[in-house]
Amino acid sequence: MKYIFPALYGLTAYFFIRLLTDSVTGMEFWQRSWGLNGIEMSFAMGMGYLFIWACNRLIAYYDRRGYDHFSTGRIAKELWGVFLLNLLVQNLFMTPMVALTDNGLQWFDLAEINTVPLFLAFIYYGVKRSSAYLQAYIQNKLQLEKITNDKLETELKFLRAQYHPHFLFNALNTIYFQMDDDVVAAKKTVEQFADLLRYQLYDQQEMVNIHQEIQYMQRFIDLQQIRSSPRLRLQLHFDEHLQDEKVYPLLFLPLVENAFKYIGGEYLLQLELCKQGTDIYFHIRNSIPAVEPEIEGIPVVREKGIGLENLQRRLELLYPDRHHFSAGIKEQQFVAELKINL
Repeated sequence: MKYIFPALYGLTAYFFIRLLTDSVTGMEFWQRSWGLNGIEMSFAMGMGYLFIWACNRLIAYYDRRGYDHFSTGRIAKELWGVFLLNLLVQNLFMTPMVALTDNGLQWFDLAEINTVPLFLAFIYYGVKRSSAYLQAYIQNKLQLEKITNDKLETELKFLRAQYHPHFLFNALNTIYFQMDDDVVAAKKTVEQFADLLRYQLYDQQEMVNIHQEIQYMQRFIDLQQIRSSPRLRLQLHFDEHLQDEKVYPLLFLPLVENAFKYIGGEYLLQLELCKQGTDIYFHIRNSIPAVEPEIEGIPVVREKGIGLENLQRRLELLYPDRHHFSAGIKEQQFVAELKINL
């Protein structure tokens, strides 16, 4: 189309001029010799190719200068350039052609040659510039979205990297205490720990099946039970209908870690993971000590852990407006609920 358009542009200018001329003189150009009409049309198409080429070069020249697209000064310069370019091309092609045909060059011929194509030239410039501005806007928008996505991806990688040392610290702490009592059992624990770590490092795609997360949580719970109090009462419920639903990995584990870390009092830990319509619902609660521990008579205030802050931010990035998360103390129990809309 870009190779045909200049010819159509030139023919449009030619037919406008011919119609205006015939309206003034009473002539009907289709009754003229078609050989003569053909020559004039050929000149007009040549004019179209020359003008469109020169106009595009002019616009490219201003683009290379790096001026602000929307500045008044740039637009004024470009319009002035289009005006001068149109005068040059039209008088170079159309004026000699009109002067050598029919009744020669009249004043109204000169007026039409320099006004009608100028009107078309400004229309072409407006369309060309608008298209360029639109493309630049779309490119800027895409670039901004890419930068934003890259930033979010970088933040997610940082959050995952931040989570790994937190997990390692807790797991190694478990093995450390076990080695004092039973080295053989500690070796078995190391194997379990290796399985957990392998899932984090190697078996982790962008999204995983929910049953993989359930298996991972079950292994982690088995590992934590090793150093937990014999008084621990554990109540687990994993919905058997959860199998192939896709979720982002390692979103539930910080809540399980938190429950084992702060459990006390009645040593009751309840966990439920089920499907509710199009949502995955995770609920966990653990009893806490009736009295907060003290150091030299001063109560120890439990601060919000890095795991929960990390989880909250990851949810905001991975499931924006598609999740509900709450956590807090209710009646001597720490209760956390997470609902994710698939």
